This record gives sequence, structure tokens and C-alpha cells, in this order.
Amino acid sequence: MLAKRIIPCLDVKDGHTVKGVNFENLKYAGDPVELAKKYSTQGADELVFLDISATNEKRKTIVELVQRVAKNVFIPFTVGGGINSLDDITAILNAGADKVSINSAAVKNPDLISQCVNYFGSQCIVVAIDAKLVDNDYYVFINAGKINTGMKLIEWVSEVERRGAGEILLTSMDFDGTQKGFDIKMNKIVSDSVKIPVIASGGAGPDFMHFVDVFKNTNVDAALAASIFHFDALSVNVLKSNLEDFGIVTRKTKSQV
Repeated sequence: MLAKRIIPCLDVKDGHTVKGVNFENLKYAGDPVELAKKYSTQGADELVFLDISATNEKRKTIVELVQRVAKNVFIPFTVGGGINSLDDITAILNAGADKVSINSAAVKNPDLISQCVNYFGSQCIVVAIDAKLVDNDYYVFINAGKINTGMKLIEWVSEVERRGAGEILLTSMDFDGTQKGFDIKMNKIVSDSVKIPVIASGGAGPDFMHFVDVFKNTNVDAALAASIFHFDALSVNVLKSNLEDFGIVTRKTKSQV
């Protein structure tokens, strides 16, 4: 069995880590560089850094901040937000990221996925998808969840896989920030329909059983969380230790070695 990954997420706005509920009511959650260092030390498998306002503010991801974060961690690091071109990706990778995440730009121009994969390789390209239940079906939203594309989730994930993306970062807008657990139904539908890795995002609370549930009841490869880690409700190393007790294989943290 492949080891499941635990991935803290740093949503960044104006240089600060923030966290909200259902993509709204953002509040300060800490310095992104210090948080990145903490999670790296705790044994996180990867980090995700999302400049959440870059697309709506029509600007580029903060490259200088990416450089500072990358210098302080020694685990794979994914960066997203406002990425629209091969030049944007080149800048982010040169700043120290291992992967890039594209979301709105990929929906608006699906050829961008193919171009990125052909140029950089699928291992570098993550397609982030924000989805919400509307009239008993899941639909894809863009621009930080503000625009319903009218495209069904299952159709989009199939195209993302066909175009060669390395993995999918799937966020449930309905569950985001609620701390009530992951959207099992949505994650199962998507992870059952594609062969590429799926990262579950949205809804993780301080109860480690939320992670047990998503790993036991879906085929996701990783689980992402933010607020529970930012506000010290649960640490990465304690979470991993509890998952091991339920037979879920994880990579060893420093405290477990």
C-alpha cells in the first residue's frame, strides 16, 4: 500500500496566512514562513501555498514570498494562485517550488494543462478544482469560488486527467472551513473516476477520525488541511501516529523515527 500523504495548506492574502469558512470571512492565521517551518519539522509530507486573491486581483503570485518559504522547508512544495502561462510557472519553479497548481486559468483555457505538461512534465502540474453541490450535482467554480462555470465536476476531472495533469487538488466549497469532516461522497466520486492522485481538501476538523474516514472510504491519495494545523488543534505528527493505529500507512515523522 502506498503511504497516504498529509498536506498542510497555507492560503495567503497580502503576504499573510488566512483562513475562512466556505471561502468567506477570512481571518489571520499566522506568518506563512514560520508556519511552513513548523509543518516541515512536524513531518508534513508536502506543503501547498495558495495566493488566494491573485486571480481576482489580476496579479501574479508573490514570488518573493515563495522564495522565503522554499528556503525554510525541505519537503515538496506546491504553489498556486494567479498562474496563467508557462512564464508564470517558470518563475514559480525557479523561486523554489516543486510543483505548481493551476485552477481558474485551466478551466478558461484547458489547452494550458497540455502545454504545461508537455513543457514541464506531469509531475510538476497540479490542477486545483473548487466544487460545490448545486441542484443535486457537483459543479466547478472559479475565481476563488465566486463564479459557477456551469461545468459538471465529473466531466472536468476526466478532461484534466486526459490532458496529462499529475494530480488533482479537490476542494469542497460546501465543507471548506466547517471542520465537520471531508466531503466523502464528492471525494469518492472523483477518486473512483480517475487514476491520477487526488488530494482531498475542505472540512477537516481536529478529530483525526475525519482523516480515517476519507482514507478508508475513498481512494484519495492525500488529505489537506489548514485551520486545524494553523491554530494547533491537531499536529501533523500526532495525526500520523493516530492514523497508523487504524492501519493507514503514512510516512514516518521525525518524532516516530
